[in-house]
Amino acid sequence: MCNTVSDHVTEFRLIHSDCTWSRCTTDCLDVEGQLSDAKLYESSTEHGVTWTVVSPIIFTYRIIQCERLLDASNDTLLFGHVSNPTEALKDDTKGIKRFIVIDEQVNDLYGSQVAAYFEARRVIYKILPLPTTEENKSMLLVNQILEEVHKFGIDRRTEPIIAIGGGVCLDIVGLAASLYRRRTPYVRVPTTLLAYIDASVGAKNGVNFANCKNKLGSYVPPVATLLDRTFLITLPRRHISNGLAEMLKMALMKHKGLFELLENEGKHLLDTSFQASETTEKVHKDPASVSTRLAIESMLEELAPNLWEDELDRLVDFGHIISPELEMKTLPTLLHGEAVNIDMAFMIYVAHEKGFLTVEEKSRIIVCMKGLELPVWHTDCTLGLIQKSLNERLKHSAGRLRMPLPTGLGKARIFNDIEDSILCQAFKKWCDEQRAGY
Repeated sequence: MCNTVSDHVTEFRLIHSDCTWSRCTTDCLDVEGQLSDAKLYESSTEHGVTWTVVSPIIFTYRIIQCERLLDASNDTLLFGHVSNPTEALKDDTKGIKRFIVIDEQVNDLYGSQVAAYFEARRVIYKILPLPTTEENKSMLLVNQILEEVHKFGIDRRTEPIIAIGGGVCLDIVGLAASLYRRRTPYVRVPTTLLAYIDASVGAKNGVNFANCKNKLGSYVPPVATLLDRTFLITLPRRHISNGLAEMLKMALMKHKGLFELLENEGKHLLDTSFQASETTEKVHKDPASVSTRLAIESMLEELAPNLWEDELDRLVDFGHIISPELEMKTLPTLLHGEAVNIDMAFMIYVAHEKGFLTVEEKSRIIVCMKGLELPVWHTDCTLGLIQKSLNERLKHSAGRLRMPLPTGLGKARIFNDIEDSILCQAFKKWCDEQRAGY
């Protein structure tokens, strides 16, 4: 075992000049050329030389709210990911190509419009409809996408793969794109509320493996996410409710105003499928626009500084401590947001037992959940499943629980010391008060 410490560490910068990169010490940076942000450190001991590379990786991606995305006069679907569409067109001499993966059910509803869009724009395209359900979320679908992309042929830098569908579709396509040629750009077009405010705005993608949710995956964000709420018109009411769970999560963690909006306007949002009427747009900002914007902004505040999850203390993990185990156990009974809400409902009782929430606050939150037509209890969410989930959390979070809990309406902290007695008391009260009707 080497315990010898180097007496000297040399820092080098890297400069690109005349088609090659060269290292130079920090006292000779007056050489002409392109200076990299990367650094190279060299040290030596009696056992050999050590080089340490520090290379910052920067991802830039856009999240664009737009209307009439499938209108042929709208450039966003083709060029929303680039800063200068005119230059992109000028540079393209061989014709524009796009490979589109679309959820089968979404294809039934919008496939003809997607095809008509690309036909009108004279794009060389292929549309691949797939059954992107939680049960099918595996490497089999990833491989199928990769085979078809390879046959079709795309430029690995200028022709992004387009994913149109819910969160499962976006996750699968994102993983496929991250693997093809080690990183091919892709564009997300979410068609569910859950994907609109959650799955589409971060960097993560993945598939289920070994009966574990999202066990395989990567951190590669899309070059763009294109948000069009008109897709939500055809979404079943249950799926609108499903997405509201993730919105409520952000409200409980960090935005009291968003919580109060969901309290007061939740039924309206469900009834209107997040569509704004002309009256509300003219008179005041409509609840759909305000709520989606607040949810996305609060989500990005938490995700942007920690895209690769180097920091494991994450408020966005609220509702995701127990729910992965519960969701996989009950497939296909519970939707993702429903499992998340059951997790959150139990944690509200934990927070109350810890003294973080008053009886009134606890009641308001549970009433709000029910108003959003979300389940607040499930027979399969046993104390044993909860304890197993917490043990798994310890294994995969560097030995600490890192449990986000609300400490009031719209504020929260991370905790590592939840006593078994508190869990048991919270579980008993939760069951006594909420299991009726389930």
